[in-house]
Amino acid sequence: MNDRMKELGFTEVSPAVLNTLDFNPYQKVGKDWFLVTAGNESGWNTMTASWGFAGVMWGKNTFTTVIRPQRYTKEFIDREDYFTVSFFGEDMKKALSYCGSHSGRDCDKAKETGLVPMSVKDSGEVYDSEYSFDTTSFEQAELVLVCSKAYVQEMKPECFTDKGNDEKWYAAKDYHVQYIGEIVKAYIKEK
Repeated sequence: MNDRMKELGFTEVSPAVLNTLDFNPYQKVGKDWFLVTAGNESGWNTMTASWGFAGVMWGKNTFTTVIRPQRYTKEFIDREDYFTVSFFGEDMKKALSYCGSHSGRDCDKAKETGLVPMSVKDSGEVYDSEYSFDTTSFEQAELVLVCSKAYVQEMKPECFTDKGNDEKWYAAKDYHVQYIGEIVKAYIKEK
């Protein structure tokens, strides 16, 4: 964790103790929304999401996000080995709404929303971690999960057993790509 994150009141917690957090995924993901971000100071993009999964896969704490092929953030998450999932307070809902309805190809989301990009770097020294990353989140976040990309798969129309979901959500046939990330670091802002 860098000095700026410490100044902002972030504390690093081991992913092994994520089960002790007060984290309701139905509220945090589906109602409050989150930002999924990839890239670093030399170039990053973020987007708002309200679909995702938190749980255990392959014996590891994981977070799964889904991104449609036309989203600019997909270029960044495809290129990078790590991405962040950032959760915010209710006061940031307007900024999250903007980030979900505007493309980083066409605007500077940070400038337009007041979100302050924050470098999230780790050399792999804390917790004797094997991970070394340089990625991005935001100073206003309350919880940041750093995920190491573990699995990527495109959703396919032939895999829908409930054909209604295909018809309802994919009329344009722009199927999401799912990204399962192992949560390798977690940062909580002390209130």
